[in-house]
Amino acid sequence: MNYKEIGSTGIRISDICLGGMSFGKRSDEYYQWTLEEKETEEMIAHAFELGINFIDTANQYSGGTSEEYIGKALKRLDIPRDQVVLASKVYFNEGKLSRAAILREIDGTLERLGTDYLDLYQIHRFDYDTPIEETMETLDSLVKAGKVRALGASSMYAYQFHNMQICALQNGWTMFSAMQNHYNLLYREDEREMIPVCRQYNVSLIPYSPLAGGHLAHTGWTSDSLRSQSDKTIRRRYDHAMENDLKIVERVSETALKYHVSMSEVALAWLLSKGASPIVGATKISHFDEAVKAADLTLAEEDIRYLEELYLPHPLKGPVAR
Repeated sequence: MNYKEIGSTGIRISDICLGGMSFGKRSDEYYQWTLEEKETEEMIAHAFELGINFIDTANQYSGGTSEEYIGKALKRLDIPRDQVVLASKVYFNEGKLSRAAILREIDGTLERLGTDYLDLYQIHRFDYDTPIEETMETLDSLVKAGKVRALGASSMYAYQFHNMQICALQNGWTMFSAMQNHYNLLYREDEREMIPVCRQYNVSLIPYSPLAGGHLAHTGWTSDSLRSQSDKTIRRRYDHAMENDLKIVERVSETALKYHVSMSEVALAWLLSKGASPIVGATKISHFDEAVKAADLTLAEEDIRYLEELYLPHPLKGPVAR
């Protein structure tokens, strides 16, 4: 396994990251396909055996039970705190990114994870209702207090991310070092503006949905998995562009056959070629084994061009519109 530094923070994360959305109590309110407590522990144990050191979650994943399951698993597995990089998020909660909300939510997250600090704390979206200065100053106070080592952001418009970086810079506050954006072979809109802004500020990319909700992991458009059949979020993100994107899926399949690897490996290797550290939310150990192999796969430039050639612009999926 290879490792990259998050921005200039000194925090090093594995090329493939473990996504916590797959963990948590199953329910009709959240998801029916997540891993329960024992399964979560087994997945985390296996991931660490493979060299994965980064776990990403969020305060609202499965009503907070994702954080709880991760915290309990790390304790039972007796994994030293300094050997794991823990990341969580704040926004989908009362008060969004107000000072009161952030101070309340960080304490809840730390308690559920059973830790005194987070390595990376990310704002999950942009908050139109809270002044940027209030959000950035509060996040900076968490760093100063030792509750957070580094800051990150997730999907938003590039101008919003740029404005928040400028605000932090001008006031001497901690800037963002990571961007968890929506990025994969079927959705590349951030290549226009967001990724250049990230490069400008030496911000690391840790994209979510690297396999486009599973579409890049198999031929055809759907599978018989519970997530494929029940996850409405995936349908909203991708079904509108199915006709053209199926052609890209077929090229992923062709490339996989050429290299004698799985389609997942090709899709993840493409992201790795962009300098990203994708977050993989597997629900089966065998699927995660496949994903990790991508760290050893280097695609030829001609194959990267072949995979990218048919892409057409998509409506933005991720940023919250006012």
